[in-house]
Amino acid sequence: MKKNLRIVSAAAAALLAVAPVAAAAVSTVNAASVTSATQLGKVPTLANGDAVNVKPNVSLNTVHGSISAAISVSFDATFNGTTATSNFKPGYSNIQLFHGSKEITDLQHVDYLSAGSTYRVVMSHVGLNFGSQNANKEITLTMPEGDFFQLASNNTVTNSRTIKLDQNGTVTLNQVAINVTAKDFANPAVVAWYDRETNVNVTSGNITLDAGSDAGKMNVAQFVAAAENKYVARNNAGDKYNSQSSTISISNNIKEALKAMNIDVDANGWFVAPKSFTFEMTASANNNDASAKLPITVTVPNGKDMTVPSQSKTVMHNAYFYDKNGKRVGSDKVTRYNSATVAMSTTTINGKAYYEVIENGKATGKFINAANIDGTKRTLKHNAYVYKSSKKRANKVVLKKGTEVVTYGGAYTFKNGKQYYKIGNNTDKTYVKASNF
Repeated sequence: MKKNLRIVSAAAAALLAVAPVAAAAVSTVNAASVTSATQLGKVPTLANGDAVNVKPNVSLNTVHGSISAAISVSFDATFNGTTATSNFKPGYSNIQLFHGSKEITDLQHVDYLSAGSTYRVVMSHVGLNFGSQNANKEITLTMPEGDFFQLASNNTVTNSRTIKLDQNGTVTLNQVAINVTAKDFANPAVVAWYDRETNVNVTSGNITLDAGSDAGKMNVAQFVAAAENKYVARNNAGDKYNSQSSTISISNNIKEALKAMNIDVDANGWFVAPKSFTFEMTASANNNDASAKLPITVTVPNGKDMTVPSQSKTVMHNAYFYDKNGKRVGSDKVTRYNSATVAMSTTTINGKAYYEVIENGKATGKFINAANIDGTKRTLKHNAYVYKSSKKRANKVVLKKGTEVVTYGGAYTFKNGKQYYKIGNNTDKTYVKASNF
């Protein structure tokens, strides 16, 4: 007997609120209502050609022996790291459930579904509202691999398509199909990792492999095979549930771990192996939510040394971080007179020199404007005094017209409303009026 059987989207990461459905079949309404039901919250302004990732989240709950069923649906639209979530409600679209090619029409009695098996939820006439600020924009919608959608104007099913929003910033998907896996949350079985040789439970692991002679290249499959040869995941069920112990799916984040080290993995899984790195193997029971991660440290004695040469530099002016395109990243900054570990040479971005920030011997992809570190050479157009405040001079020095002076960062605006540049590679309060350059 399976209790509290729940179907969740394989792509879903969020827990969803549940709305009860009492009819023998899911009710439907006019598709015109879908637009308001799938209003996406706080969608940023898009530009033509922008790519938006759309993730459907589906949840279906049943209780064995009852006539109650519950289903909830939402959509996440992600663009440039910002995610907007819809308030889609059941009943605004036709909803069907399939096992293979067979449709399951009685959603009141779905307790016989097999935990761990894959099913498909299909919804018709699903509207997504991106807001009037995105009216008539042409964007690319992409759904998770394995899911797909179809437009009313085009019969081709796909998980990625360039579409044009209407004059209200909306689009109607004629059909959306999501692969889901049945889960039996009443099953208390857990998943754990073991050393195959000793049969001892482990929470971390390590493997050692040598790189090949082909320019030190190795394949993702080599590491997966070595890890699975040394470690095994098991579904540990109590005596009462032995008959319900589950098959287990194994995944890994090797590609993501290497990407974080700025190591490219080609389409066939080949990459230049570093001397060491750490990745995670994840074991998930297919009949419930039980899972276990195993961090594995890899040692490649003849691998490539990925340590990036670096140097410590004093930041002379408050410095924000920028990405490889020269766009500011967040609000964090290195405050003046503090040190930063950066690359040995600068990188030119949009005509300006930047230092890439290095952390733990790795390039971070974050950059600091070199003018905040090395300064900028400027030539005086007038004789200039050196000030420590808007009213007081720092010393009796007079800098002569035509003298080349190094200034650091942008100009500061003092209390008198005039702008000054910091000069001198030190913490002294030494400033020159910007109007003198």
